Amino acid sequence: MTTSFRDFYHLLGVSEKAGRDEIRAAYRGLAKQYHPDANPGDEAAAERFKAISEAYGVLSNGAKRKQYDRMRRLGAFDPGSRARDASGAGGRPAGRGGFSFEDLGGLGDIFNSIFDRGRRQGGAGPRKGRDVEVPVDLSFRKAARGGRTTVTVPITEECATCSGSGARPGSGVGTCGECAGSGVVSFGQGGFAVNRPCPACMGRGTIPEVSCFSCRGRGTVRQQRKLDVSVPAGTESGSRQRIAGRGERGIAGGEPGDLILVFRVKPHHFFRREGDNVCVSVQINVAQAVLGSKIRVKTVDGRHAVLRIPPGTQTGTKFRIRGQGVLRNGRRGDQIVEVEVTVPGKLPEEARKRMQEFARASGLRY
Repeated sequence: MTTSFRDFYHLLGVSEKAGRDEIRAAYRGLAKQYHPDANPGDEAAAERFKAISEAYGVLSNGAKRKQYDRMRRLGAFDPGSRARDASGAGGRPAGRGGFSFEDLGGLGDIFNSIFDRGRRQGGAGPRKGRDVEVPVDLSFRKAARGGRTTVTVPITEECATCSGSGARPGSGVGTCGECAGSGVVSFGQGGFAVNRPCPACMGRGTIPEVSCFSCRGRGTVRQQRKLDVSVPAGTESGSRQRIAGRGERGIAGGEPGDLILVFRVKPHHFFRREGDNVCVSVQINVAQAVLGSKIRVKTVDGRHAVLRIPPGTQTGTKFRIRGQGVLRNGRRGDQIVEVEVTVPGKLPEEARKRMQEFARASGLRY
C-alpha cells in the first residue's frame, strides 16, 4: 500500500511557530468540516477527521510536540512525500526490516505513544479510550453560585448490533489484505518507520464479508450521552473540569478516557463580574438623589437587598453590599452598586413650577 504521509503542521494548515490558540482554532475549524456526523457514510472525511485529531493531539501537548519537532528535524517527515520502506516500496507491516523507532530506545517509546501505535485486536494490549472535550454553556447566576447542569456528550460506542466486528449478524469476517491481519501498517520516510492502525480495517485486522447495517462496517456508532454534572461556585469562562472515566470507551479492555468540560458563561443583562465582586448599575431620579431614599436592588441569588441612598448622592456614586458577590475558595465577594441619576426630558406643568420654586429657594439661575 502506498500512502501519503502529511506533516502535522501542514495537515492543520499552521506554521511551525503557531501558538496553542492558533492550533486550537485551526483544529476546530477542520474538525467541524470533516466530522463524521457532518459527513455520514464518507470514509474519506472520516479518515481526514482522524488524521487532524491525531495532529491536534500531538501539537496541543507541549511534551509531545517537543518530541515530534525533534524527530521532524531529523528528517523523519517530509511534507507531501510518499510513504515507503527502506527499499522504496509502499507501506509494510511492522517489524519487517528497515529502521524503526524502537531502535531509538526511550525516545522511541515516547514517539510511538504519540502516534497511538498498536492494533485493536490480534494480540494487542488494552489501550485507554480517548478523552472527550465538551463546551458547557452556563447562566451567569449558576456560574457564580454553583449548582448542577445536564451535559450532552457525543461518544463513539461499540456497535451493539455487531459487537464491534463491523459484520452484519449471521455473516463472517475475513483477514484484512492491507495489513495481513496485523491491524497495523508501517509508514516510512528516509529509513524511519511509524506504525499506525490500518485504515482499511480500522485496526481490527479483519474485514466484514457483509457490512453491518447499523455501523456500516465501522464497528462503532456515534451516540449522545446525557450526564448530570456539578458546577463549582465561582466558575469563570474558559475554566475546565476533568471527570475521570467518562470519555470514550477503552480498546481491548482498556480503561475509558476522561471527559473534559470547558465552561462558557453567558453574559447577563444586569449583572457583570469583576473578580469575586458582582457589579450592577441602577437608576434613581432627581428627587431620590437630592432628598435621599431607599431602593431595592436585585442580587445574584435572585433575592433583593435594601440599599439606602443618602441625600445629595451624585451620578457615579458606588455602594457596596457585602457578601452578595461570587463565592470562591470559601470566600464571598461583594455586590457593587453604581447609581445613575436620571433627569426627565419633559415635566408636567405643576412639576415644572415646583422645580422653579426649588431653584429660586436654592439661589439657582435657570
